[in-house]
Amino acid sequence: MGAAVTPDTAAAPPGARLNRSVVLCVVLAVFAQESVWNFYDAQVPAQLREHISSAGLVGLLMGLDNVFGVLVQPWTGFHADRLARTERGRWPVIGVGAVLCAVPFALIPRADGLPALIACIAAFALVANGFKGTTETLVSDYVAPAERGRAQGFVMAGVSLTVVVSSLISLLVVDRSVTLAFAIPPLLMLLLLAAAWAGLGRRHTHRVVHRPAADEADFDSPWDVVKELIRDPSRTRLLLMLGIFCFAGMWNALRSLTTPYGMEVLGLTRGESGGLALPGAVAFLAAVVPIAYLSSRLGQLTAIRYGAGVFVAGLLIGFAAPARAMTMVSMAVATVGYAVFAVNALVALWQLAPNDRVLGTYTGLYTVASASAMAAGPALLGVVVDMTGWRFMLLDAAVFGTLTFAVFTRLARRPAGRAPEPAVS
Repeated sequence: MGAAVTPDTAAAPPGARLNRSVVLCVVLAVFAQESVWNFYDAQVPAQLREHISSAGLVGLLMGLDNVFGVLVQPWTGFHADRLARTERGRWPVIGVGAVLCAVPFALIPRADGLPALIACIAAFALVANGFKGTTETLVSDYVAPAERGRAQGFVMAGVSLTVVVSSLISLLVVDRSVTLAFAIPPLLMLLLLAAAWAGLGRRHTHRVVHRPAADEADFDSPWDVVKELIRDPSRTRLLLMLGIFCFAGMWNALRSLTTPYGMEVLGLTRGESGGLALPGAVAFLAAVVPIAYLSSRLGQLTAIRYGAGVFVAGLLIGFAAPARAMTMVSMAVATVGYAVFAVNALVALWQLAPNDRVLGTYTGLYTVASASAMAAGPALLGVVVDMTGWRFMLLDAAVFGTLTFAVFTRLARRPAGRAPEPAVS
């Protein structure tokens, strides 16, 4: 293992430059899979409503992907890490997974009854989760450690654009042919992944495969990686996992409850309430790349700490001025704070990994923390809102956000982790 350092010491040196073609290929790969997931989230609930009248049951079935992500991503990430040290890299996991999940996805509108529909949904969610984290880990394979934060900014910008693609398919195709609409995203995914592989696969064969040093630990299973994380006396990685859980949970809670808040407190219609998040989406897209470059100088954990502060400030703005315009400003400010977290959290967790040979497993652990939070966050905030009333929802969320700020303040001030291994092209 390398000398102990704070994660923030991995900030990019002045003048370091990204390989634009490499970053573009990684963005294409992540964009490819996220375009399918966005269309899944947008249209599968409507497909379920043709067979199920209960909104709660629809929500339960839509949560299957989070359950599968928690169960399979650490395991597939671990085995993809082993493949990453071969000439083929992680691409067999990505390629096979993409082909296999495309079939049940395209069959969703053709399902004759509810059992067949649930089978298609479950098959897609299980297989797609199997390579989702692996695709996201491509950044660590082709980008030097000091540049990963900036590369992640471009990746997140690409992910945000998938909402536009999903919306266009829904707007232009769904009403004409649902079957065709469900065929477009998996076809787009396969084409873009092929393009990404064409740009990155040949580069992987020229990388020097890292051999473990004599004093570096190797792991025989993903559970060994988890045990090493739990036994770490500094508890830094566990604290970061807690921070990821808190931030992801409150963000998903805010996103889930904003529409009813607008209706209950601001007196808006359902459609007007749904539009409260639009300025935030624009702010996210505009901010992610500048945030990535600024974070590379500040350090990931310090940046997330500031982001948590901005998130809380945005919520307090909305609470202090419960009007439509100020609530939209509030959502935009809070979203910028979340964007700091979205760009930096996974990179910070990678920097704390014991070595670069378990980064796929750590991506899976990130999914465990964030997916669990996405399930628990709305329920937790909803219970508090039931006790305090809708008028205090943003204040309640700000209180939870303050706890998140405290976690990342402690993380940013404590030394732990490892010096990142240099990337070899």
